[in-house]
Amino acid sequence: MGQSAEFGKFLKVMRARLSPEDAGAQESSGARRVPGLRREEVARLSGVSTDYYTRLEQGRNIHPSKAVLDSVARALRLDAGEQAHMMDLLEHCASSAGNPGPVQKVRPGLRQLLDAVGDVPAMVLGRRADVLAGNRMAHLLFTDFPSLPAGERNLTRWIILDPLAEQLFRDWKTVAAEAVGALRMDVGRHPNDPQTNQLVGELAVHSEHFRQWWAGHRVASRSAGTVRLHHPIVGDLELNFETLSLPDDPDQMLRIYSAKAGSPSSDALTLLSFGEAAAVPEPEPARRDDS
Repeated sequence: MGQSAEFGKFLKVMRARLSPEDAGAQESSGARRVPGLRREEVARLSGVSTDYYTRLEQGRNIHPSKAVLDSVARALRLDAGEQAHMMDLLEHCASSAGNPGPVQKVRPGLRQLLDAVGDVPAMVLGRRADVLAGNRMAHLLFTDFPSLPAGERNLTRWIILDPLAEQLFRDWKTVAAEAVGALRMDVGRHPNDPQTNQLVGELAVHSEHFRQWWAGHRVASRSAGTVRLHHPIVGDLELNFETLSLPDDPDQMLRIYSAKAGSPSSDALTLLSFGEAAAVPEPEPARRDDS
């Protein structure tokens, strides 16, 4: 496996977020000049020498065993997603030359499936959370992605930069931070990708939130959950989502949103689908929970 500077940066950020108490490390003597654990403390918890761990953080071209990596992950209290990201960074050396890769295409059968579940919002997401396809309900619920310029048909970009998205998601900060974490994982799997670098650069220029989240090296891989919305036409909704990986194309995912049968959210989706929302009174100003 190759080594990369990003791998070392990730270890350093993960080390900085832990206190000795959190990690179960014996308190070292002397004043602390840096936040979090010291390198020697991580090394001791991992069962390796300080010199060896230092070389890991410095991005040296060394080849740690899986047992060592597992020990480092335990010492740094990495969750499953963070550990997978660490392995991606190590395996896919970021110093390799980037290339745009093949053009992302959606199989005709998958487009047919999107239409078949037309009563619920569904979309196909590709690399970087590019919106490759979506049904009518997805475009009504979120935005009309096909009408956007090709370079802007990206779910993460839309969530972070479009003011309407910030109004739509009642827990916008949580949703946006998770989107950034998913993008970070994509970078680990496909380092130095030109399109990804362009997207990261654009988001960093225009969003202070993105800059903070990106610097924290947070990763996220939640494939299911609940999202709370305040739609400008049909009001409040609470939807469950499932994100399904596609075996024939691991870089594509099918995401489907649904509401509990008989719930107000289900009624709101029906109203949105049939276009009867024009008769609904003007909703209250959009609200968002920042907690």
